[in-house]
Formats: sequence, structure tokens, C-alpha cells
Amino acid sequence: MLLPRWWELGDPCAWTGQGRGARRMSPATTGTFLLTVYTIFCKVHSDRNVYPSAGVLFVHVLEREYFKGEFPPYPKPGEISNDPITFNTNLMGYPDRPGWLRYIQRTPYSDGVLYGSPTAENVGKPTIIEITAYNRRTFETARHNLIINIMSAEDFPLPYQAEFFIKNMNVEEMLASEVLGDFLGAVKNVWQPERLNAINITSALDRGGRVPLPINNLKEGVYVMVGADVPFSSCLREVENPQNQLRCSQEMEPVITCDKKFRTQFYIDWCKISLVDKTKQVSTYQEVIRGEGILPDGGEYKPPSDSLKSRDYYTDFLITLAVPSAVALVLFLILAYIMCCRREGVEKRNMQTPDIQLVHHSAIQKSTKELRDMSKNREIAWPLSTLPVFHPVTGEIIPPLHTDNYDSTNMPLMQTQQNLPHQTQIPQQQTTGKWYP
Repeated sequence: MLLPRWWELGDPCAWTGQGRGARRMSPATTGTFLLTVYTIFCKVHSDRNVYPSAGVLFVHVLEREYFKGEFPPYPKPGEISNDPITFNTNLMGYPDRPGWLRYIQRTPYSDGVLYGSPTAENVGKPTIIEITAYNRRTFETARHNLIINIMSAEDFPLPYQAEFFIKNMNVEEMLASEVLGDFLGAVKNVWQPERLNAINITSALDRGGRVPLPINNLKEGVYVMVGADVPFSSCLREVENPQNQLRCSQEMEPVITCDKKFRTQFYIDWCKISLVDKTKQVSTYQEVIRGEGILPDGGEYKPPSDSLKSRDYYTDFLITLAVPSAVALVLFLILAYIMCCRREGVEKRNMQTPDIQLVHHSAIQKSTKELRDMSKNREIAWPLSTLPVFHPVTGEIIPPLHTDNYDSTNMPLMQTQQNLPHQTQIPQQQTTGKWYP
């Protein structure tokens, strides 16, 4: 029996194909479905070369089982080790991966998956991905390189592409070869193409979807794009009829006859299906018609010379600094003249004020000054306004109550009639009757 070359070399990478190409499967892969699927499933862990095709889904699995044996202490044969291991992937020399390549690992106890759809711009350019494994228990690391050699596909791009949204799947579940093969088999049954390729897989979270609640085993959802070489079947076209479009606008499920072929394993949201026919896409390039608002062609662009001439900044200095400073100085001088040289003065004010108003103001000023002096020193003489002028009975003028050296700090401001000297006592009338001692 003649074995294929990948069996002799022990190559664990696999790609499947039908038609003119060969059908290549790994020894562990089982099944007999024949699809034109150029999808590579690799489970390698050392410096390896892989050869994906442009525009076709590429999947690379990072298995924890291999990396467990690279971290000390090394497990003995038959010993089970379950260390938490995480992976970091990046393009060699750069902190991140290429734009077309994604990576996902749910928990440190699950395998990591690199997946994506290579672009035609990277054909023929080797892409080296550095894979670093971290053992979260021992803090040890192991690094391997994955060399991706992107090849061009003869049947790329396929003209008819359909994108399905599967609600009950996560992206890592859909990337499994068995699950993806079952989905492509269901699509082949309803589409009947000669060639069918898985083009890309995208998580709903990358499209702006929300993280589902951790109840009822809800999934985040995944978008799967496939391409074929024949027009869309009538079953897929049922989504475009007015009745189903109306039901989708009312957030109701459309009626699709072929939905039962998916419902057993895949719950598809038919309102989000996208059908693209590249054969009907018309080029958007339009010839420019010159007219009003369009400048004439100025010829070839001539960049400035590398040798720059010296520039005089004296004029710029005068405009930006000297002129505003001069204006500010002039305004300051005008304000100073108004505030200091145009004052009226006290003499001019008194000349323009009536005499009776000045006398009244002077009297108020003197009284205020006298009260202030009194508050500063209590030992000064009593003001004349607080002293009695004459005796209330005889009318005799009363001399001052105290001398100049008399201590008046404890003397009340206004004296009562009992405290006045030389006061005549008024006899009081006695009541008649018997007096008892």
C-alpha cells in the first residue's frame, strides 16, 4: 500500500479538498464527507512551516498537552499534570499579530487557537509567529515559532459568498474540525455547489455583540462565511422575499424551508444572513467630468528642494511681540495720566461746596474726633454735654465735680439726682396714726 508523504513524515497538519486537488487528512481525522474545503487544521508545537491559502480559513491549535512536558518538574510517564498554561502570540519583531490573524483561549486549562483568513497581499511573504507558553504554576516559559507561508488559491475568490450567524455556538466550538465539517455538510446539502470553501469565522463579540448572561448556557454567537462556485439556491433566496423581510423587521423568525436541515445542531438567525454575488458587483469608478468646481490638471507634482533657504524672523518678531507691547505701553500711560494727573484735589472740591455744608461737615468731624479720643483714654475730662450746668432747686451754678487728677474710670457717665452735691432734701409728708417702733 502506497502511503502519502505526510504519513511518512508524520505531519499532523491536514487539509481537505475535492476535485482536481488531493484529499489530505491527518491520521486522527475520520469521516468520509467530500467537500471542496481547503481548510488547514494544525496541532503543532515546535518550529514548523504551514502553507495556508489566501482567502481560505486557517486554523492552528496550540495544545496544552505538549507544553506540559516542557515545564519542570517534568512529569513521570503516566503521571497526570494539569498546570494552568496561557499563550502569547505575536509577529516576530512586533508586539501584536497580523491583522488577519486572531487568537482565542477561554481559560488557562483549555487549548489556544490561532485562526483567520489570509489576504492576497501576503502571498509569498513568510509570516513568523512567535508562540510563548506561560506556566502559571511554575512561572516557566517556552517559546516556539510558527512560519506561515501563504499560497495563492486557484479558485479564489469564489464569486458567491454567504455569511451565516449561528446563535448557539462560540467561536472556539465552531473552529473544531468536526463541528465545522458538519456545518459545511449541511450547507452543501441546501446549496449543492461543486466547490465549497470556509472563508472566515468571526466571533459576534468582534462585531459589536454583547457578552451573554451566564444563564441557560447562552452562547455569544459566531459568524461563518462560506463561498461557492454556483449561484445561491432557492432556499437561501427565501430570506429576500417581502414576507420574510417584514417578519424580520418585526423581530419575528422568517419562514425558511431548509431551516430544519440546520436546526438539529445549528440554530441560525436567518434575518442576519448576508448573500454577496461578486459577479454582479459593478465597478464604482467613474470618469471625472471637468466642469465648474474642478481645477485643471496642474501636471506632475514637484516637491520642494531639500536645501532650505535661511529665513529672517525679525519681521515676525515685530508683528507678534513688539507691536502688542507698544500698544499696551500707550494704554498704560493714558490710564496713568487719567488717574494721577486729572485729580480734582481737596481745595477745588471745597471751593465748589457751599459754606453751610462745609460747616456742618466740620462739626460732624469734630464730634467724631472727640468720641474717638474718649474711647482711647477714659481719664480725660468729662465732656461739657454730660455735666449739670446749674442746681435744679436753687439755680446756682455748680462747680466741676472733680479735679483734674480725679480718677473717673469707675464714675458713671450720667449721675443720678441722689449723687449730686448740695441737693436740697424735700420733706416727705408723714401719715397720721400710731407709730410702732
